[in-house]
Amino acid sequence: MSDSTVTFTAHRRPLLEAGDYQITLAQEVTVGAATESFRSSRRFSVGGDRFTLPPTAIRAVFPPDGSLGDHGNVLPHVVLDRPTLPWERDPGGGGADRPPWLALLLFDEAEKPVPRTTTLGALADEGALPAAATARERHDSAGDPVTVIDVPVALLTELLPSYTELRLLAHVRGGTGASADADAAVVVGNRLPAAGASSTVHLVSLEQRFRADGSGAALDLPHPGRGPTGVPTVPVISLANWRFACVSADHSFPALVRDLAADDDELRLPEVGEPVSDRFLSRGLVPLRHRLRQGGRSIGWYRGPLTTGATDGGPVAPERTADALLRLHPEVGMFDVSHAAAWQLGRLLALRSTDVSTSLYTWRRRRDLDAKQTVPASYPLAVPATDTTMPDNLLTWLRNLARLEGVPFGYLLPDERLLPVESIRFVGLDQRWVRHLVDGATSIGRLGPADADRDAADPLPLDYPTVTGALIRSAIVPGYPGLLIDAYADIGGTRALAPWRTARLAPDILLCLFTGDLARLDLHQPPEGQHLAVEEPADGVIGKTLRTPGGAKPTPPPVGPLPLGTLRTVPVAALASAVAEALGVDAADLDAGELALQLTETAERVTFQRG
Repeated sequence: MSDSTVTFTAHRRPLLEAGDYQITLAQEVTVGAATESFRSSRRFSVGGDRFTLPPTAIRAVFPPDGSLGDHGNVLPHVVLDRPTLPWERDPGGGGADRPPWLALLLFDEAEKPVPRTTTLGALADEGALPAAATARERHDSAGDPVTVIDVPVALLTELLPSYTELRLLAHVRGGTGASADADAAVVVGNRLPAAGASSTVHLVSLEQRFRADGSGAALDLPHPGRGPTGVPTVPVISLANWRFACVSADHSFPALVRDLAADDDELRLPEVGEPVSDRFLSRGLVPLRHRLRQGGRSIGWYRGPLTTGATDGGPVAPERTADALLRLHPEVGMFDVSHAAAWQLGRLLALRSTDVSTSLYTWRRRRDLDAKQTVPASYPLAVPATDTTMPDNLLTWLRNLARLEGVPFGYLLPDERLLPVESIRFVGLDQRWVRHLVDGATSIGRLGPADADRDAADPLPLDYPTVTGALIRSAIVPGYPGLLIDAYADIGGTRALAPWRTARLAPDILLCLFTGDLARLDLHQPPEGQHLAVEEPADGVIGKTLRTPGGAKPTPPPVGPLPLGTLRTVPVAALASAVAEALGVDAADLDAGELALQLTETAERVTFQRG
């Protein structure tokens, strides 16, 4: 595992801010007593995001969009792919060291505004924004779409950070080392989510929204309009938004994973006390309805490709019917239909796709004709060889099928009781089941024993490695959509296993498989899971335990308690001053990067070890 270092920088200003420019070149040439002047001007524009943001501009958000967790002490943030973006435009206010033009506003369920889409020209005509905020640059058009939220004046005044605080609510996060990501800008909110409720966060533009008022900068609210309820509102340009829910600590990442660890059973149904049935159940088989080819009905034993351990019996003989793979257990008078079901499923999946079935049949006929073709030695003309190579599209489809892509959920997990709520099951892949699945898919056009013999003599170029992994059914699957899972062949975590397939089988069920024998499984949040948070020792107040750079001693004293605003807004300026005092530095010298370092909480990592 490689080491990496995360760095926090106060800002990264662009060499040229976005906007329109003119460059003029003047030159005087003197020859003898004559002087002639030359002047030339050129105009150019530095384009930049202004009224909309492409989806690729946002690398991540925290808390994750749609997540459900214990986020009550978290300051929401957005990670922007371009590290200069928050400083590319002017928020106004006349400050020399001006703050970012972007800010995050958090609304609870009752406050959340309804976004509306308008055009840049229509927004300018409303006259509710300063003229400089909607002035078109050369690359702008009156018809450009703009998303606007209408926020009550009183609410906006309460939520919006001050001009001074904005400077502390954006920084650049970078890193060094093999696992480090490219530098990115981080814009941080100043309001804590309410417990037990949903929250909506908007990334808003504050371009030219501040004015110098003699003692600093104040928000410019020239012409508030009136919302549907008659409350004065102000339009704010929204560039992005997301939602999440804040619940109890029982839904935090560590708590949810601890619930998984509490249920470490295997992928099989509980025993019923009947020796013969328990023998089948202990092998992961489940009883299912079985309809016989002649129309009769029975009960058969079935096990999918996911087992308690990786298995593979080597190549399988090509079959022409699924019935050839039924296995009768005379002592109970029941069939094991596992491999027969796999074969029939593969055939049905291939037949469902016209392109696959046609391509497969054509390839098979071309290969068979080549095998039957004979050219006498005395034949005078050159006979070109028949291309018997399997088409790339067909080979790709079969490889994906061998990775269980397209296999219905019921074939993978035939009984819901195999994977209870909030549980993890370590599994292996039965490659013999997979081989029969692929054999069924390639059985189209296999009419007689000669076709089967030819298939046996010409096996497909597919790999069937040892595959192990885990099935997870938990609220962490939808609640932490960016969840990262690493697997290792040793307990120490020095030999990583390559991912084989990761898929969400259901909203709360995740399948993660790796090549090799699994000894350790790590569940952790992505680097963006590093978030900024405060401590809330009591209702209405916050504090923070500080760290010293490099872990030096002595550890500075904790900060707080500091009072929260009436809407759970964090007093950012007061918090920064208290942090500076605890660190023994001047408050003016504590920048956004150093504050972010103190507020950052690392992403949790939970490790499962297998004996």
